Amino acid sequence: TWHLKKIPQIVRERTFSLDSPKFEAKTKLELNSVCGIECQRKLPVPSLSDLKNLLSYETVFENGTRTLTEVNVLGAALDPAGNTTTRRPSRKKRQIYGTDSRFSIYDKKFMTNFPFNTAVKISTGCSGILVSPKHVLTAAHCLHNGKDYVKGSKRLRVGLMKTKSRGNGRKRKGAKRRTSDGVPSFQWTRVKSTHIPKGWFKGVSGDIALDYDYAVLELKRPHKRKYMELGISPAIKMMPGSMIHFSGFDNDRSGQLVYRFCSISDESNDLFYQYCDAEPGSTGSGIYLRLKEPNKKKWKRKIIAVYSGHQWVDINGEQQDYNVAVRITPLKYAQICFWIHGNDENCTLG
Repeated sequence: TWHLKKIPQIVRERTFSLDSPKFEAKTKLELNSVCGIECQRKLPVPSLSDLKNLLSYETVFENGTRTLTEVNVLGAALDPAGNTTTRRPSRKKRQIYGTDSRFSIYDKKFMTNFPFNTAVKISTGCSGILVSPKHVLTAAHCLHNGKDYVKGSKRLRVGLMKTKSRGNGRKRKGAKRRTSDGVPSFQWTRVKSTHIPKGWFKGVSGDIALDYDYAVLELKRPHKRKYMELGISPAIKMMPGSMIHFSGFDNDRSGQLVYRFCSISDESNDLFYQYCDAEPGSTGSGIYLRLKEPNKKKWKRKIIAVYSGHQWVDINGEQQDYNVAVRITPLKYAQICFWIHGNDENCTLG
């Protein structure tokens, strides 16, 4: 069951202008994380001043201007108790673990209906998920390498899967029809602004940068599709079968929408470690669960994490690999909800 929780408040304190970014970084879809599972568990609990710094955020606008917004955090529970689970034996393979368990969605009725229609393509080579009529949630490293914005993010676009072709199937004389069954076509929309937490930037967060690998894009024009609501990530033991689900546009299946589900192997306060089969391109996908609404018989899907991608992590001095996702904690819920609504009035419960 989804359990409602009281959400901390993110309050805007001041916003000031920064120099325009250079937009010269290269997009890197596979990251090397210095801090592994044991390291994550030993990190000190951030103080209130740390949280204010980590949750302050940069906004980049379509015209290339940039601002920094400093925030205050009210009502945050600084809980020193980390999540612990029984870890399963580690496997040393790459993004596909054993038998490839991904499903390509070919049927256009599935592709363009909920929940699959919420998956979007980001022009820098990643995926994302619709979280409001005008907002998309994705991974921060699809747009910024920790020091500068990636080249393609200056004219960032989001591709929404088309529900039907224009002209009722008619085509101009001599024109080739480029879409075929099972291959989604996209309607590309410009991005008006991008929000990235300061915790993602190198020099601010040290070992914990990966915890803040998420970003929200505001579209220039609203879409009329069904989007997926945010949820707060429960602990593994509270999930049915410890199973998570996500869909994205993996590079090795060009033009296809790829769905997968798997169980989580381990967790820290901010990250899920799992062996969901995934290739670059699906980075930034929204990971969701289907749980019951409180006091109702209805089931509801909500986004509980952002797929960050394949990571090499240090475990007892050895490099091992996982596919890692950033959990939506109450604080991150508050921040993302604040970015979507522009105030905290709609973000008191999650």
